[in-house]
Amino acid sequence: MKAFAGTTKRIALAAGLGVFSLSPASAETLTDALVSAYETSGLLEQNRALLRAADEDVAQALSQLRPIIGWSADITHSAARAATASNSYRMTNSDSTSASIGLSAQLLVYDAGQTRLGVDVAKETVLSTRQSLIAVEQSVLLNAITAYLNVQLNQEIVKLRQNNVRVLGEELRAANDRFEVGEVTRTDVAQAESYLAQARASLTLAQGDLTDARLTYINVVGHAPGALANVNAAPMLPSNVDQAIQVALAAHPSLIQAQKSVTIAELQVEIARRSVQPTVSLNGSLGASNTLNSDARSNSATIGLSVSGPIYYGGQIASLQRQAMQSRDAARANLLQVSDDIREAAGSAYSQISVTAASRSASAEAVRAAQVAFEGVREEASLGARTTLEVLDSEQDLLDARANQISAEVNQRLAGYSLLSAMGKLTAKDLNLPVTLYDPTDYYNMVKGAPAAISAQGRSLDRVLRSIGKQ
Repeated sequence: MKAFAGTTKRIALAAGLGVFSLSPASAETLTDALVSAYETSGLLEQNRALLRAADEDVAQALSQLRPIIGWSADITHSAARAATASNSYRMTNSDSTSASIGLSAQLLVYDAGQTRLGVDVAKETVLSTRQSLIAVEQSVLLNAITAYLNVQLNQEIVKLRQNNVRVLGEELRAANDRFEVGEVTRTDVAQAESYLAQARASLTLAQGDLTDARLTYINVVGHAPGALANVNAAPMLPSNVDQAIQVALAAHPSLIQAQKSVTIAELQVEIARRSVQPTVSLNGSLGASNTLNSDARSNSATIGLSVSGPIYYGGQIASLQRQAMQSRDAARANLLQVSDDIREAAGSAYSQISVTAASRSASAEAVRAAQVAFEGVREEASLGARTTLEVLDSEQDLLDARANQISAEVNQRLAGYSLLSAMGKLTAKDLNLPVTLYDPTDYYNMVKGAPAAISAQGRSLDRVLRSIGKQ
């Protein structure tokens, strides 16, 4: 059994290394990865465009309160062949060509405030969509953090598996040497061969997991991972679970979005209630027509006030009112459910901080104990008191403990950032990322007044759209 002693120091040294090796000065940091994810995410860009589309709904709703002016023009040629008493019933051909042009204007005077409420609905929808964008931003950043840590985790697992293959290869060679001199049986050699084959299979699996982690990283962060720096604990964590829940209930975008949904539903109920009121519109038109093959011509101008309103729509209006009230009740119930879900998620995320810390401490202790046990078994094996199988089993226990320790450290780091996400605080602004923050009010301020394309503001907006490739 003395042949095992030669590899004891190498295994002990490998097992005693830190969970994550020191990173080179040029290594990519987590902040670098988050900046890249924020600036290159197609999902973020998609939802920013959806927000800008919601901004346009405000302009369109506001336009319904302004005069609507249109024009029309037509040219008509008519030909006829007729026999009448005036021409002694002889077939006579006649033809004429006429042209006309007109302007029409319409202005909503009164609709019981339905259109103005529609503007309010559009504004609340914008505020809701902004919260949806924040939720997507949190998801993008948390995915980037997870991808970063998963690459680190799988890199360390691959290193661990590679070291295990090397050590087991040395032990197999030692077993063969001892078999040649009759110190061990063929069974001992076969056991070493079996463990080496398993180690190689585990290494292949770990390498596959690393490849998957790198592909996910590319998808989420926007480029392939190089050397990655160690990750520090998440910043700005609350001191207790009540504080975490309080922050979440005040700041989480999903809750604010649910609140806006209730407001929108209440406005829709009021719009439905007022739909039975009359609508008053001011209408006007100017027209001119001319018969091109004669001197006949005419001009016209009209102005009028029209009043309309429902009398009986087969029960549709009452049904729409009831439907709006049911949608409002559903939105209120959803708000309560979202509140409960966020409270639970924040509490659970906070508890994971303690759980992962305890798991990391326990895994470190497990590694220490497995290391002591392994060294003891190897020493006893060198004295002939332990078998090859017992040494291999002990080494496997140490390897599993090291892998668990790596996972526990990654889980602890991820738990902190998951808590920030559950609190609604995992944004580029909250993390103080060195990026140009997307301002959702910029585009809204340009379009909220419903500028026409021919206006100075409209032309300025066109230039902005062309500069960002949106037109």
